[in-house]
Amino acid sequence: MLTDLNALLSRLDDSLRGKFLGLVRWFKSVEGVIIVAFSGGVDSSVVLATATLAIGSENIVAVTAISPIRFEEDVQWAKTIATFLNVKHLLIESDELKDPNFIANPPNRCYFCKKLLAWKLLDIAEKYGAKVIVDGTNTSDLSDFRPGYLAFREAGIRSPLLELGFTKDEVRTVAKAFELPNWGEEPRTCLATRIPYGDLLSVERLQRIKEAERLVREITGLTVVRVRDHTDIARIEVRRQEMYKFFNDDVVDKVDNALRKLGYKYVTLDLRGYRSGSLNEVLPRELKDRYVLQR
Repeated sequence: MLTDLNALLSRLDDSLRGKFLGLVRWFKSVEGVIIVAFSGGVDSSVVLATATLAIGSENIVAVTAISPIRFEEDVQWAKTIATFLNVKHLLIESDELKDPNFIANPPNRCYFCKKLLAWKLLDIAEKYGAKVIVDGTNTSDLSDFRPGYLAFREAGIRSPLLELGFTKDEVRTVAKAFELPNWGEEPRTCLATRIPYGDLLSVERLQRIKEAERLVREITGLTVVRVRDHTDIARIEVRRQEMYKFFNDDVVDKVDNALRKLGYKYVTLDLRGYRSGSLNEVLPRELKDRYVLQR
């Protein structure tokens, strides 16, 4: 990691330089140990790196949740970045698949997931005498359907990137300036987001989705792939500019055969392309408005 503040600032433009200095000051204002909810993604990695730069690794505990709803690659990145930054790193089981509220998969499913995680983070904070827990939520999350954020906010978990107005693009720029090895990684969202609301969640179904996405990536060479699991139907989402890779009989046959072997009866390509949270499109506007983040 680049640890020279002036050198890092020289890699940022004027507007981002001021924001980043504000983020450093934010962490310097915190007394004692800070707990970081650390997914291994770019956003929480920048939070962890900035905290390390500002107050030193000895004052930070990074916590990563392990669960069937998450990708092993993210856990590996979390281990890599925590080692890279030399911070204490805890791996915990998040246990959301033991919660009937979560398994029922209601529209506010993420609330129950984050509530369980928040309890675990609060226990860890008490153990280490930490008064502040932070996560990587930023302003680009503001317009999305985020019931999980409400659970974190109820627990008093802070989001410094959001508080200081960082967008996802700005966070990635800072990650590159830090020379974080995952700065260019594509985001991987929770596997439960591939299953329509109201369909029960199970380890078996989550594993099928994970394997389906792995196979599509392997066959097509694409990095951003979502397989939305409509029980018998696999609805594949990729970026529109990359759809041309499916305009090939051999690729189509391989994808179709591979996913049908996993138990899907129909394999489709969504012509609207990849968009985050596409299963939220069927939700009533008033429900989505209830969980839009407020700064």
